[in-house]
Amino acid sequence: MRANDPISTLPGVGKVTESKLSKLGIHTLRDLVYHFPRAYEKRGNIRMLADYSCDFSASYLLTVSTEVHSARVKSGNTISKFRAFDDTGAVDVVFFNSPFVKDVFHVGSTFRFYGKMQVNKGRPQLISPKYEPYIEGVPLPDFVPVYPLTSGISSKALDKLTRTALNEISTELRDPIPEPLRLERSLPTLTYAIKNIHFPESDSALAKSLERMAFEEMLLFGIGVSLSAKGRERGEGVRFTHCSLEPITNILPYELTESQKQAVNDIYRDTVIGKDGKISPMARIVVGDVGCGKTIVAAMAIYIAARSGYQSALMVPTEILARQHFADLSSLLGSVGIESELLLGSTGIKDRKRIQSRVASGECKLLIGTHALLSDKLDFKELGLIITDEQHRFGVRQRAVLKEKASSAHLLVMSATPIPRTLALTLYGDLDISRITEMPKGRQKVDTFVVGEEYRQRLNDFIRKQVKLGGQCYVVCPSIESESEGDEQYVPERIGLMLPSRALNLKSAVDYTEELRSALPDIKIETLHGKMKAKEKDEIMARFAGGEVDVLVSTTVIEVGVNVPNASLMIVENAERFGLSQLHQLRGRVGRGKRKSYCVLVSDAGNEKSRSRLEVMRTTYDGYKIAESDLALRGPGDFFSSVSGENMRQSGGFEFKFASLTESSELAFAAFGAAKAIVDIDPALSHPHHKLLKEVIEDRLENSLSTIS
Repeated sequence: MRANDPISTLPGVGKVTESKLSKLGIHTLRDLVYHFPRAYEKRGNIRMLADYSCDFSASYLLTVSTEVHSARVKSGNTISKFRAFDDTGAVDVVFFNSPFVKDVFHVGSTFRFYGKMQVNKGRPQLISPKYEPYIEGVPLPDFVPVYPLTSGISSKALDKLTRTALNEISTELRDPIPEPLRLERSLPTLTYAIKNIHFPESDSALAKSLERMAFEEMLLFGIGVSLSAKGRERGEGVRFTHCSLEPITNILPYELTESQKQAVNDIYRDTVIGKDGKISPMARIVVGDVGCGKTIVAAMAIYIAARSGYQSALMVPTEILARQHFADLSSLLGSVGIESELLLGSTGIKDRKRIQSRVASGECKLLIGTHALLSDKLDFKELGLIITDEQHRFGVRQRAVLKEKASSAHLLVMSATPIPRTLALTLYGDLDISRITEMPKGRQKVDTFVVGEEYRQRLNDFIRKQVKLGGQCYVVCPSIESESEGDEQYVPERIGLMLPSRALNLKSAVDYTEELRSALPDIKIETLHGKMKAKEKDEIMARFAGGEVDVLVSTTVIEVGVNVPNASLMIVENAERFGLSQLHQLRGRVGRGKRKSYCVLVSDAGNEKSRSRLEVMRTTYDGYKIAESDLALRGPGDFFSSVSGENMRQSGGFEFKFASLTESSELAFAAFGAAKAIVDIDPALSHPHHKLLKEVIEDRLENSLSTIS
């Protein structure tokens, strides 16, 4: 079998199974081996029955002592029960609606059972445990993978298929990391890493494998960034003309902060003055806190372009955000004679044709929209400036398509994630950076509190109070739906660290919405998450922004979102699960109007590190200081996580699966340093060592890196 063979070539995969696997994005054997576990059951640590605990799942090596007895109860269910023992005690093992177990468990046979102990009338019971027959001399795996699943596909089935696929194609897994670099970094081979991520031999083997895959992701991304920077150095950009900015600054109801002025000066220098008489295509990112005034800086850039006779395009990820930008910018720029249009996926045919005509004629100087801006039917007369929301920063394909409409146009990216300078220079190596470090005058401080689960009733009362006062509330949960096996898994949260997830009791947006509706029946509550269709998300967000919804229970899909000045309370559940920078972003969703606003971080995390991180959030309000604390406490992983969040996956961007696990700044900087060195000596990636690297990058970044010849 070959890596690109369809999944149906595997024994046991018929049309029905093939269809179900396709829902997981598994179409080929390669897709299957790259469908990695999301957690592990650590079954290797055997506990004695005398040491059992009802607080978490554990493994027990037990011998069956009685025959299986099955009985049908009033509900119609079947209960099968037998006794098993070890040297320290005995236990009842119970299965529901599994009559077949009478053919599995026989007196005298030994099994490794894995499950959570319960006590019924003083007798310990294992309820529906997972089990494996124990044969002396035949080792059982210490780790059992837990995969992302879909209806009709079990973890056990996926485990079996993955083992078969790995045996078939392991020799075909070619390593994109150049061999000299891999040996220099003492990284395991790709085959070793993939096998040990699926079926770890040990803690250390898993840690080495995760580190190796993280290094590969960062290396590939770093090369893409470096190639992009190299290409920009060779290009020639359009030259904007000198103009006074007073006509637009004079109509602003406030004075720009010094940081905003500096950012505008940077843009003016890039597009009007140039370097040594040459204008290269600007590629600049304006970085700053939520609400720091990046949009006004973008408006200044649009003004300069328009006064120079050029058009601008502003691309954002959602229709509601596009409408908000249009409402703000069309009014401001319209007062100085710059006409704007709004183009969305939902725009009707008649209006779409009218807008396309005005853009083609040059009448429209600013076009704001979503992915609709990428349409082949949209032709600009003279596109001189492209502005993108940060969610498209890593969506290389989208940006490249828009750039093809005017190869010499300038690029401005807006990012609401304050990033430490050292990491920013690494992540944004192809972009010049303007940092806005001040907040506009009058922006309120959002009081922040850290509370535990025992405050739940008081928290519900506080939600009710805020709504009665006319405010609105966000509640952010770490997951979309509850994960029934969550208390039985070990999740590799950071490379080399296996933490039991049993203590987390993660709040899910879907389930918690129902809890809140039950607790607060008189309050209008809605759910928002990334699995919803774009139109449905926009409708719910529009209703929340319009005041029709009092409480919005969401995942981090709202981390970068619309301005809702009426929102006065942000509650983050399981706050220890989020990076500090993410928490700061979420806190920035409130306090945008005149209302006194609050952020409540809910966490029962007991470890000192988690408490220290949340204390930083409680006492610190400067986004850059928070980001630097995040980098020091948890490494760069949280920044990679934000790149690969729900919004990023939907925008076609570069997804980090493993780099988001790393605590090691050294690993990140080493990978980006190696990437820069490779591009410096071989920008075409033509060296034999770099052949596969080039192929993988072209595939990962969707063939949009035109700098590779």
